Amino acid sequence: MAPKVTVGPPVITINHGHSFLVSELDGSITGASDQGFYSRDTRYLSRSQLYVDGKRWVLLNSGAIAYYASRTYLVNPKVETEHGTIPAGTLGLVLGRTIGEALHEDIDIRNYSATRVRFNLELLIRADFADIFEVRAKELTRRGHIETKWVDDDQQVITRYAHGDFRRALTVLLEHCDSKALYGNGRINFSVDLSPGETWHACCKYDIQEGDVVRRAPCECAHAYEDSGTAERLAQWKQVTTQITTSNEEFYRLYRQSIEDMAALRLAVDEEHPRDLLAAAGVPWFVSVFGRDSLIVSLQNMTVYPDFARGTLRRLAELQASDMDADRDAEPGKMPHELRVGELAHFKRIPHTPYYGTADATILYIIAWHEAWKWLGDDALLSRYVPVVKRCLRWIDQYGDRDGDGFQEYQTRSAKGYENMGWKDAGDAVVYADGSLVRGPKALCELQGYVFDAKRRAAEAAEYLGDPTWAATLRQEAADLQQRFEERFWCEDLDYYAYALDGDKKPVKTIASNAGHLLWSGIVRPDRAERVVRRLREADMWSGWGIRTLSERNPAYNPFSYQNGSVWPHDNGIIAMGFKRYGFAEEAAKIARDISEAGRYFQLNRLPELYAGTERGAGTFPVQYLGANVPQAWAAGSVFHLLRAILGLDADASKKTLYVDPQLPPWLPDLTICQLRVGKATLDLRFWREGAVTRYDVLALKGELQVATRQAL
Repeated sequence: MAPKVTVGPPVITINHGHSFLVSELDGSITGASDQGFYSRDTRYLSRSQLYVDGKRWVLLNSGAIAYYASRTYLVNPKVETEHGTIPAGTLGLVLGRTIGEALHEDIDIRNYSATRVRFNLELLIRADFADIFEVRAKELTRRGHIETKWVDDDQQVITRYAHGDFRRALTVLLEHCDSKALYGNGRINFSVDLSPGETWHACCKYDIQEGDVVRRAPCECAHAYEDSGTAERLAQWKQVTTQITTSNEEFYRLYRQSIEDMAALRLAVDEEHPRDLLAAAGVPWFVSVFGRDSLIVSLQNMTVYPDFARGTLRRLAELQASDMDADRDAEPGKMPHELRVGELAHFKRIPHTPYYGTADATILYIIAWHEAWKWLGDDALLSRYVPVVKRCLRWIDQYGDRDGDGFQEYQTRSAKGYENMGWKDAGDAVVYADGSLVRGPKALCELQGYVFDAKRRAAEAAEYLGDPTWAATLRQEAADLQQRFEERFWCEDLDYYAYALDGDKKPVKTIASNAGHLLWSGIVRPDRAERVVRRLREADMWSGWGIRTLSERNPAYNPFSYQNGSVWPHDNGIIAMGFKRYGFAEEAAKIARDISEAGRYFQLNRLPELYAGTERGAGTFPVQYLGANVPQAWAAGSVFHLLRAILGLDADASKKTLYVDPQLPPWLPDLTICQLRVGKATLDLRFWREGAVTRYDVLALKGELQVATRQAL
């Protein structure tokens, strides 16, 4: 049986919307750690610990029972009280938690001894209101003033933080308690008196306040989590998303968990439009609006929940830059990288208000806009964002191309800006073949592919909207870019494309996964596609658990690094889509097999943001990356890309057509898709293997739609 691999330190994480909680396995939140209860970039609860007469409870077991709920089982140590000895293990405590806009905590104790027991239950809590950036950097600076107040009549602890006009508060409300609480020395104290078999209960609701906005804890107790509003919304989510069945139980579990992870990471675009959704990038560090991540997740979800694109396109259009701002790397027409709303952002100590240090989000916006139209068939959506897309295109030509050579390149203008602005945005992620850091400005290969794809897509949209002149111009620009790209980026000695052009416009002859994105974009000359696929399949790139970010032969390679040799599921999903585009269906399925088989080793069959690029062999298993976000949106979404690559799904909702090119591998001999949406139609499709041939059948269809077979390039 496969050993289960945890990701990061052993903690419990639950989340919902903008709020999340990270605790020890025993439910405690320890000091001097990054654990806590957070919402909108502020940590509200920085310490929490339960005591029985001054001693810590003993953990039996614990776990998340849903993405928004957890349960912890504890027993007492041996306790000497003024009323006598309480033997170890005779008191059982169940700590239940559910999270929504805020946090609900239930404490349930039962006396399993044959005698009456009396003891003090103590709940220590601290609130530091730290900004998430400082918590992550482990550099906390106290700027404002914290004041705590106990309201005995209301059984509430109110802790307020004020720093100028930045104000936050945490209110702990004690409700339905079987004994009255007292407060002192930072601890809530209960006197508990239990006869044999008797139980004791308390509800602790952690409400938060942001300025004048109060966010309430869920009303339901943790044991009723399945009847909560969050559970109801999860059930509704499963009804509107595409579901699958298959005899491959492991792949089914991986897909099902990815659906739940997408539910866990849904964010309302704003308070006024709660039904417009986009995806947060990941928990714990990226529960916010991210340009690149939200757009890629929208693309991944076209076969699952295409409406993600609606919220993403809308919110990013609202944040599109209109002016130059070097401190935030903003330029007219540019899409944001990241938006933050914590204390540091409020006082502009960080540039994330929003920060625009991304070289690809503006280009990906056009791709997601067009792809959303192809799946949703919404002409109003297409026309609504034409002005936004035109500003994106102007940015591509004017600011994305810094030196006018026809290629996209980036370099920060901000003192606090990012060194790297592609998806590999770690400071050490772009290296020469000798492992040294590339000098900028840097023209990454995939940026050129994205622009090629974006302009071709924009041309199709322009033609549909009745502007053939604009369409012809865009197609010509794409063709010219493709020719320039092949001339400058192809390296015959590598049988591969250059990673980038450096600041001297010399090719960076590094073997990295980025060239796989070129296949996805379609910029690769057909006669060179096989060589790219073959190079990615070599042992220095193909770990057996997926394609590495960097070749094992590069001196900078480190399988345990963030982006210099690790494996990223979303990267592999995009590459698999590229393999399929050029007709390499078997190779695409092998990527899918490796990623899905890696997924079965992780807790809950949940793919993390990344994992180590260690080699697969007998007796091995995927190795965690300690700082990986889990759940993480584009890791979950990679499963949808992998399945789409295997089935060759594509849509043209305006023509009421779904295209398929299914080639099921032996490890996935059958698969049924239910509730797949194309425009206003929904259908169920069954796929199965007959020998080496894949067949399909339409099981159910609502609305007007035809299914047609379309081969790859």
